[in-house]
Amino acid sequence: MTIKVLVVDDSAFFQRRITDIINAHGQLEVVGIASNGQQAVQMNQSLQPDVITMDFEMPVMDGITALRQIMQQRPVPVLMLSSMTTAGARITLEALDAGAVDFLPKIFEEFSRHSSDLRRQLTNRIIEVARQRAAARTTPAAPSERGRLHDKDIVAIGTSTGGPAALKEILTALPADFSRPVLLVQHMPASFTGAFAQRLNKVCRLTVKEAEDGEPLKTGIIYLAPGDRQMMVSSSNGLCLKIRESDERVNYRPCIDITFASVAAKFGSRALGIILTGMGHDGTEGCRLIREQGGEVWTQDEATSVIATMPASVREQGFSHMVLPLPDIGPRLATEVC
Repeated sequence: MTIKVLVVDDSAFFQRRITDIINAHGQLEVVGIASNGQQAVQMNQSLQPDVITMDFEMPVMDGITALRQIMQQRPVPVLMLSSMTTAGARITLEALDAGAVDFLPKIFEEFSRHSSDLRRQLTNRIIEVARQRAAARTTPAAPSERGRLHDKDIVAIGTSTGGPAALKEILTALPADFSRPVLLVQHMPASFTGAFAQRLNKVCRLTVKEAEDGEPLKTGIIYLAPGDRQMMVSSSNGLCLKIRESDERVNYRPCIDITFASVAAKFGSRALGIILTGMGHDGTEGCRLIREQGGEVWTQDEATSVIATMPASVREQGFSHMVLPLPDIGPRLATEVC
């Protein structure tokens, strides 16, 4: 079945390039092009697309305003096209809060040179969010398994597509006296992670910060892995964090597997690893190591995931102790991690 896409952008160049990329894929079809947010809202109703690609800055109505109206009138997965600047990061995070499922870099040079990586990223994201939306309409939420009380010394959470909204829901449920350090690994570029940590810090009872090299692990602090680098736990000078440049051979920067592996090595049975919504398989190997060391692994269920492949990979390998809908994860952390 063909996936219908609405392209929203005021630039004729980007309209043409995005349309060419999408229509070149056998499973995708551009059913309409909107030049401003107002047209996007109207065409979402009339054309009934499966996915929308959305620019931010447009005349008549900007992308954020259009996104909010779309989510109120006829919700549909929206992929925002974002600049990699600090201002672009803030607007992108606002869009994710407003209901966008994910974002892609909007880099003129990448679109100009017909980048194969760009084509693959754009088409894969569209297909995955469309499939997940269809699955969510037909798959009931998985019931929560009964778990035991968890005497854990650290919580490590890994996520990708759909992660910003999921993390906000979980972390805002944690009380001010939550007495464990929390490590977050969100697939996100370096220009975004600082702004994301600041945004979470404003809405959470606990302190949220971008992790720094050499800082000691403290209870009740939430540490976000910096984009384009790797975060590990070290015991060289007491328990502290190591932030290192990433090997070019590693696909994800930051990488969930790398952080989880260090957590498994340093905390063993006292570790709790949680894999949330995301595309791909990052985190599966890290969860295996946590489980082998006697630690606990939770995964988000399919029905509440924007993209379910990351948590599904962990479950399919038999590494998950508990499958939870997103709304249950924060409250269970608050009551069961003591």
